[in-house]
Amino acid sequence: MEILSKLPVKSFTRFNCVCKYWCPSFQTPHFISNNYHNNLENNNLNLLLSRCDGNTFQPYFSQLSTEKDQNYIVKQNIHLPFFKNDIPSLYGACHGLMCLLDPSKDKAAIWNPSTREFKILPPSSIQRPAYFSPFEETYLTLDDVEFYHAAFGFDSKTDDYKVIRFVSLTFVNSEEEHPHPHSMYQVELYSLRSNSWKEIPSPEYAPTYTALGNIYVNGICYWKIETGAYLDFRGLILSFDIGNEKFLILPIPEFVGSFPEYYVDLLVCNGSLGAIVYPSERIDTSFDLWVTSEGVWTKQFNIKSISGVVRPLGFGKNGDLFVRDTKNEVLLFDASTQELKELEINTYLDHIWAVITLHAYFESLVHINGVQEVEKHVIRQPTRDASNEY
Repeated sequence: MEILSKLPVKSFTRFNCVCKYWCPSFQTPHFISNNYHNNLENNNLNLLLSRCDGNTFQPYFSQLSTEKDQNYIVKQNIHLPFFKNDIPSLYGACHGLMCLLDPSKDKAAIWNPSTREFKILPPSSIQRPAYFSPFEETYLTLDDVEFYHAAFGFDSKTDDYKVIRFVSLTFVNSEEEHPHPHSMYQVELYSLRSNSWKEIPSPEYAPTYTALGNIYVNGICYWKIETGAYLDFRGLILSFDIGNEKFLILPIPEFVGSFPEYYVDLLVCNGSLGAIVYPSERIDTSFDLWVTSEGVWTKQFNIKSISGVVRPLGFGKNGDLFVRDTKNEVLLFDASTQELKELEINTYLDHIWAVITLHAYFESLVHINGVQEVEKHVIRQPTRDASNEY
């Protein structure tokens, strides 16, 4: 079984079809753990690029090849009819699992793209609070509910996968013709083990937008926070411990420079919390990568003056940095040669440039008590160059 645990996940799907007797052996915690750690050690990285079709305006993912000399070509496109007409945010990966969340509706799912298992999460039953406006001396009407800034991680204490999300609530005075909106937020936590949501105490600050997806490292989720007015603008890091379910506010180190002259994007780099720092002017953009280990931040490298680059997307194999340029095309920066490479992904045809995000994961056999992908949830379309792989 030790030899079998080194095989790719798709091999086990074939084995299950040939011999049902083997199925229980591939589903033990020990075997699943060995298989996942073999993928980590061998750097068997998988990449998904989140996109929006320029003709149908429907969201989808492009799975990129990470094979040597294939230059990250698109292997297959994955469409999500379950989120039709909505653009889901993707959070992950954690042990090869992804969380999909619709910001405008109470609709979410956990997905294992390797085993093709798909689990629809139940809607929240948490009661929304009343909002009293002291200025208008009346209770306001709940006008809008949105779900943002989620994160997905693993609680090793209880052997449980959890989703945390911030729920933005907008209230208005329904008796006014042009009411002024009032906002507040709640925080909800989902447990896969109990298959339910609960409300947890909110932190002092809510996260701000991040382009680099879910930041989860060793049981901790991270977000960036921006506070203060223009002349007193400062950045903080909000962390959430999946195990003890507590928030903590951390300072962004002084090396970053002053806000708002610099952008800071948090990301996961080689299993550690990292930060890419770059000037907000975006003219001949340069990047600094910092990584923290046991609370100490160390600069890993500096990329000097890349003309035409708008912002980073994340890392591929061997330290390759994916970036988006002014034409909304995805390029690859080779840190070893300091060169930009063009990729034949054609994201310039996409409809919404802000949707273009990169998500990395390692294959796993983790079971999520879901169902196998069906066309009403997920549709896979292999490309011509990779039609024999799936």
